[in-house]
Amino acid sequence: MAAVTAQTADAPRPRRARGAAESLGSIVLAFESVIVFLGGLAIFGLKALPEPIPPWWGIVAGTVVAVAMVLTARVLRYRWGIILGWVLQVIVALGGFFVPALFFIALVFGGMWAYATIKGASLDARNARLAAEADTANGD
Repeated sequence: MAAVTAQTADAPRPRRARGAAESLGSIVLAFESVIVFLGGLAIFGLKALPEPIPPWWGIVAGTVVAVAMVLTARVLRYRWGIILGWVLQVIVALGGFFVPALFFIALVFGGMWAYATIKGASLDARNARLAAEADTANGD
C-alpha cells in the first residue's frame, strides 16, 4: 500500500486549463514587458525626465513596469488581473509624455491587449457554451 501512495505522490499534477483570454493576454504582456524596459532605457538615454528628477529613474520606472507586466501575466485568470493589465497599458501611454514614441508603442500594444482580452473572452464563452452543449447531448 505504501508503494502505491509513493507513486501517486510523485506523479506530477495535471496542468490547469487556460482560457484564450489568459493565453493571449500573457503573450502580449510578456512581449510588451521587453519593449517597456527598452522604453525606460530610452527615457534614461534621452534624459527626458524633468530637471529635478535624476535620469536613472527612467531605468527604474521601465524595470518596475516590465516586472509588473510579467507578474500580471501570471494572474490573468482573475478579473482583477485583466483590469491591472489595462492599468499598465495606461501607464505605458503616459510614458509618451516623456518620449513621444511611447505613444505609438501604447497604441500598438494597447490594440493587441484589447484584441487579446475581448476576443479571448468571446472565444472562452463560445468554448464553454459548446462544452455545455456537448455535455447535454451526452446526457451528463
